[in-house]
Amino acid sequence: MTVDLNGKPIAIAGASSGIGRATAIACARAGMPVAIGARRTEKLHAVASEIESVGGRAVAIELDVTSDASSTAFIERAEGELGPLHAVFANAGFGFERPVHETTDADMREIFEANFFGTLAVLNPAVARFIERRSGHVLICSSSIGKVGIPGYGAYCATKAAQSHVGRAMRHELKPLGIDVSTVYPIGTRTEFFDEARRRSGGGSLVENTPKAFMQPPERVARAIVACLRRPRTEVWTSWTSRIMLGALSTFPRLGDIALDRIARRQAEINRRAGDA
Repeated sequence: MTVDLNGKPIAIAGASSGIGRATAIACARAGMPVAIGARRTEKLHAVASEIESVGGRAVAIELDVTSDASSTAFIERAEGELGPLHAVFANAGFGFERPVHETTDADMREIFEANFFGTLAVLNPAVARFIERRSGHVLICSSSIGKVGIPGYGAYCATKAAQSHVGRAMRHELKPLGIDVSTVYPIGTRTEFFDEARRRSGGGSLVENTPKAFMQPPERVARAIVACLRRPRTEVWTSWTSRIMLGALSTFPRLGDIALDRIARRQAEINRRAGDA
């Protein structure tokens, strides 16, 4: 069954740039009123203006996903301005490059607060409303590397794996209540994510380690999300090659070790050259 998205509101967390911004614009083009949330309100208003300039409807709402009060207020205002939500997309988060043994407890807790607990903070108030109405669509932005622990990105991968498992469990918990749950697994996406990761890491080599074939623009992810909103499914992937390779690495751990050892050696060489520069 295909869902007619025209007039059906969606709330998107982390919508000031990257995948969230692209998804907000794509949803608006599909006829969905959009509530966009993030901490950088000036960027949010720019996104809202862009949507409204092409005839869409958008409301920009300041949002800090590490605050339950802010997240609840985001959903409440979204429904107050746009009407009952059809969907919610938990997309806010960040990453950094650092070995797990060099990651402080404070840094590990910070990334889980934003990426994992921030996801739940946004979803829970929306899901409560979906349960009352026996309808709705939950989307969670995990990552393809949530399926495998990349050296240097263990903390980030752990948060994405947690999102993945929670998304799959929620799909079956909420399905009898008329609610769809979909988890999104982007490959490397050309967004501000990498700039922020470098800033937090004092450098970084993930971009240099990622083949061009596994990099994509955020608009590609946005189109896949809109397609999923029209025809809900369990997982959203934009690269069959990546999906098959990650499945193989999980099935054959020794093969995975060989690939990850190569990544670790390349990271060490890139970081050594950066240190010598």
